[in-house]
Amino acid sequence: MKFSGWSNEDFDVFQVEGLEARMEALITHLRVKLTELGEELAPFLSEQTGEEMFPHVAKHARRKTNPPRDSWVAWSKNKRGYKMYPHFQIGAWETHAFIQFGIIYESPMKGLFAEQMIKHLDEIKQLIPASYLWYPDHMDPSGMVMAEMELVDFEKIAHRLANQKNGEVMIGVKIPRDEAVQMSEQAFLDRAKETFVTLLPLYRLAFSTTE
Repeated sequence: MKFSGWSNEDFDVFQVEGLEARMEALITHLRVKLTELGEELAPFLSEQTGEEMFPHVAKHARRKTNPPRDSWVAWSKNKRGYKMYPHFQIGAWETHAFIQFGIIYESPMKGLFAEQMIKHLDEIKQLIPASYLWYPDHMDPSGMVMAEMELVDFEKIAHRLANQKNGEVMIGVKIPRDEAVQMSEQAFLDRAKETFVTLLPLYRLAFSTTE
């Protein structure tokens, strides 16, 4: 299944009021694109990581009242799910698309990654572009620009990862919706691949803690 490119309808689903109506719009428009991306990029990520990577499109099944404000496809080395593992993501809010690496609060590996993150922070700053964004909360789409972050900001992220149940971190880029809609299918795929390669050292760092 080939990615057919972004449209304004994909981002407009988050303007639809009500859980049931928004989910219907999301399934009709955005989920199709996320499924396409999941299938098309899985072989690339498998090649880059050296292990089979499986796509998981968000279902939002736990939601009973509040409609989702974003949606995504995640890739992990586990066929059954991604939340327990370091993973890659592509998704969208109403205002932008995002391409990220992350470890969320459900992963038992987050404390060990926190240690490695601080230990290798100088190396991370060399490898990850200063324009990339760090998100200590995946529900806050603003993020922090790495160039503007101080040591204390990284330490706070690491502390939350290691010590708080809801600790998590996502790192990557956002592409404004107007720009994403204007991009060709191949241009977005190329941007995604470039971003994943850039983030690959963080993925490997996460697994170096368990080997």
